[in-house]
Amino acid sequence: MILFQRKYDRARAFQKEQRKQREGKNAGRDDVEMADLLEKGDTFALILSALLTIVPVALVVLAVLAAAGYFFIVR
Repeated sequence: MILFQRKYDRARAFQKEQRKQREGKNAGRDDVEMADLLEKGDTFALILSALLTIVPVALVVLAVLAAAGYFFIVR
């Protein structure tokens, strides 16, 4: 038995309602593309956020590899 069964049931009913509304908006359209869902500045924001996420991690990995190579050559 779930501790908050009524809350769980209400949440599931709400999810089903929301899904039906979303499907109703796109009724008859199976070809929904990403371009249809994006707004004007979203592409730039997605690219910028990807760069801000990936570049620092790549730089850290590159620095670790460079340091490891340096210690193997110097020592």
